Amino acid sequence: MRDLVEYMAKSLVDQPEAVRVTQIRGAHATILKLRVAPKDKGWVIGRQGRIANAMRSLVRVAASTRGRRRVILEIV
Repeated sequence: MRDLVEYMAKSLVDQPEAVRVTQIRGAHATILKLRVAPKDKGWVIGRQGRIANAMRSLVRVAASTRGRRRVILEIV
């Protein structure tokens, strides 16, 4: 999952070297925190959050097809 989020984010931003994805495993879910450069945050979120919601949907579907537990994507 982490690689998928990192790939999508690096494809969207102007500064791909600033993309960082950290993974936190909780009791019932895995949280992926995506960090990008401050001026690239708008590209990752998109208009009215459309790109962010699409990324979250892809992560959710990829996690469910692999039989894993719930995955939550946070853009920090």
